[in-house]
Order: sequence, then structure tokens, then C-alpha cells
Amino acid sequence: MRYIRYAFWGVLGVILVSVSLANRDAVQVRLWPEGLAELIGFNPTLTLPLFAVGLGGIAGGLIIGFLWEWLREYKHRRAATDRSREVRRLSREVNKLRQEKHKDKDEVLAILEEAG
Repeated sequence: MRYIRYAFWGVLGVILVSVSLANRDAVQVRLWPEGLAELIGFNPTLTLPLFAVGLGGIAGGLIIGFLWEWLREYKHRRAATDRSREVRRLSREVNKLRQEKHKDKDEVLAILEEAG
């Protein structure tokens, strides 16, 4: 299974490198469309290789997707934390009650009661 994973990442790397080498031409990336830029009065541009624009878009989409999922799952993480805290509290309470139950008894009898 490990070799399949390595093969997948190797093929993906070769594909990304070949796409990057095939798309090295420079393109201008503008912030606004031309009509809107005329109304606003400025339109910053950036000249980048085409592969950087494509790979940057993919990376940006992944980051936004991961962030979106992390925010969406907040309520589930919060509920799990609350339940874990409640389990620890109840466990401490059970241990305290067990100790109170065996407080005035012989240690050997207390151990036998706990085991049975």
C-alpha cells in the first residue's frame, strides 16, 4: 500500500511539473474587469507565469475549503469536548463515591468488593 501511495505522489509530481513547464508564458492578472476599472480609476495588475496562476488557484481553493470545513465542524468538536469533560467529571465522582463506600472497612475486604 505504501508503494501505491508513493507511485501516486510521483505521478502527480510529474504531471504538475510537465504542466508547469508547458505553461511558462507570462500573463497579466488584473484585480478588476476593464469597465469597472475605468469607473474606479485604478486597476492593479500583476504579471505571472500561467502555471503559477493555475496552481495558485488550486492552492487557494484547497485552503478555503479546509478552512470552511474546519469552521463547519466547530459545533461537533465543541460537543465532543463537552462530553469528554463530563465523562472526566463523572469518573472523578464515581471514584470519590467508591472511596467513601470503603472508608471504614478493612483494605482486604474493600479490594475484594471492587474486584467482584
